[in-house]
Amino acid sequence: QVQVVESGGGLVLAGGSLRLSCTASGLTFDVYTMGCFRQAPGKEREGVSAISCSGGITYYADSVKGRFTISRDNPKNTLYLQMNSLQPADTAMYYCAALTRVTTIWGRGLLSPTNFGYWGQGSQVTVSS
Repeated sequence: QVQVVESGGGLVLAGGSLRLSCTASGLTFDVYTMGCFRQAPGKEREGVSAISCSGGITYYADSVKGRFTISRDNPKNTLYLQMNSLQPADTAMYYCAALTRVTTIWGRGLLSPTNFGYWGQGSQVTVSS
């Protein structure tokens, strides 16, 4: 049974930092491109960042570029999202998921939630001003 568990969310002041961790079990972690998504109340789920199987290729949405850093530790089956310079607009439930659709697309088109499966339960990030 595949399980993805996010942790590391919380409440932070604007300008602060958090590190989201996502640990997967029940799947061969290092063969999956991984993605991070977020969903604010009343809004659609949006792709934030993606990282290739080896960790050598990354992608960031314009809204987080320069502030967030995605990485992975394959021996530990863990994905990380370092979030710096957080702003109230970053407040959302954050999710990790594995790319389960066969595709050659990279970039914004890759980060459609329909391309991903094995979703975690999410971790809440709240940024206060």
